[in-house]
Amino acid sequence: MSEKKVWFITGASSGLGRALAEEVLAQGFRVVATARKPEVLQDLADKYPDAARVLKLDVTNLRNVKSAVANAVKEFGRIDVVVNNAGYGLVGAIEEANDEKVKQQFDTNVFGVLNVTREVLPVLREQQTGHVVNIGSLVGFTAFPAFGIYSATKFALEGLSEALAAETTAFGIRTTIVEPGAFHTGFSERSVTIADNRLPEVYPVTDEMLGAFSYYDSEATGDPRKAAKIIVEAVESENPPFRLPLGQDAFDAIDAKIEQIKQEIAPWRERASRTAFDAAATA
Repeated sequence: MSEKKVWFITGASSGLGRALAEEVLAQGFRVVATARKPEVLQDLADKYPDAARVLKLDVTNLRNVKSAVANAVKEFGRIDVVVNNAGYGLVGAIEEANDEKVKQQFDTNVFGVLNVTREVLPVLREQQTGHVVNIGSLVGFTAFPAFGIYSATKFALEGLSEALAAETTAFGIRTTIVEPGAFHTGFSERSVTIADNRLPEVYPVTDEMLGAFSYYDSEATGDPRKAAKIIVEAVESENPPFRLPLGQDAFDAIDAKIEQIKQEIAPWRERASRTAFDAAATA
């Protein structure tokens, strides 16, 4: 049993986190599945008594994070793969989002990831091996109106992940940021909150975004079980990717954003790149 990798997954109660926990266990690995309401994961512990452990974890509570990581190591002796999946989305235009809601969004989606990652890094460094998987989003690469605050948290994960990869590769630690498109995870039912200061006449796009979730959570979108298989395959590959889009919509949107950036900066490249001091001023 000792040679089987240990996956530590946050936000495993539903959606992609749940699908990933089930897939990892089905492939014979061990899992520490965490959630704010761990009782919803008890069936996994019952089905895999030797390989699954269920822990209560609120990623915004640092004491809770420290306890969960310590208990995971106590149970299995190590942690090999950390999946920062816990998070939710705030819907609303930038002007509609009040400070409290914005802070709560960042506390979970950004500082929650920092809490877990910083607590587990000493374990991975001591092992000289490990993999951090941050669940980002398509909207962490290209932002949508009425989803700007959520997008901002996922953009933050992109930067954190890039820096983390550069800082820790010398310790045998890999980093992957997953960028899913639309998947049938029940995200809008369980993981969405709405801005308080609604201005529907000014920003009808908020209602449009809320209406679009009926599609995003339909079976016309991605299958989270297939996404889970790809994530495990990527982690287990000889050269794990740093960036892992999931779904054709994610690839299409990323390609379009890259092309848009090229077109936006091209007209100004010649003038805006000439910012060095003039030779006379330097002399």
